[in-house]
Amino acid sequence: MSMLYTTEFWLALSQIILINIVLSGDNAVVIALASRSLPPAQQKKAILFGSFGAIGLRIVLTFFAVYLLSLPFLKLAGAGLLLWIGIGLLRNDEGDEEIENHSNLAAAIKTIIIADLVMSLDNVIGVAAAAKGNTVLLVVGLAISIPLIIYGSTLILKLMARFPVIITIGAALLGWVAGEMAFSDPAIKIWADSHQNMHLIPPVLGAMLVVAVGKWLASRSTPQPAGLA
Repeated sequence: MSMLYTTEFWLALSQIILINIVLSGDNAVVIALASRSLPPAQQKKAILFGSFGAIGLRIVLTFFAVYLLSLPFLKLAGAGLLLWIGIGLLRNDEGDEEIENHSNLAAAIKTIIIADLVMSLDNVIGVAAAAKGNTVLLVVGLAISIPLIIYGSTLILKLMARFPVIITIGAALLGWVAGEMAFSDPAIKIWADSHQNMHLIPPVLGAMLVVAVGKWLASRSTPQPAGLA
């Protein structure tokens, strides 16, 4: 463990922690959105298990990130999945569908892990570059990011309870990330490189799509008064 006494190790570790602080914001939003409808005790479980599961998958993904990001249509598929998750989270915000508590918890954890995995396709490149192939450095750096995500999610949950509009903003953020991801897919690289002036259009359209469709589906699932049926 002589590496622990080198300046290079601590400098690289600091870079990884900083990268995770910067990139954990959207992940914390996903976790808060997915667990907001659970009872307080289950919220803590969803945040804890979802965060650990997501970090574990992110570690695995990091080793294959360069290869995966070179595959055409992968980001397009990931963008579609993120749009679906964002719409689903927003739709469930206004619905009153009754589901068993354990099913809610399992669904929240699954949503957290899937969304974090998709959103981490780009994020892990920065972490892997900072680690420079050092597995110990990579694992330690990502492990330190766990409390950042957990506490960030808890804070956002509290803010959502006071300011419900944050739920809509969070869902729109997923749509925005989906648009950015789609625009950077290798399958459309040549076209995208020649239309860089349009780079903001896909994120804006993604955010608008998630909010519009999510709100529309939520309104359809809300029971209407007998006189309006």
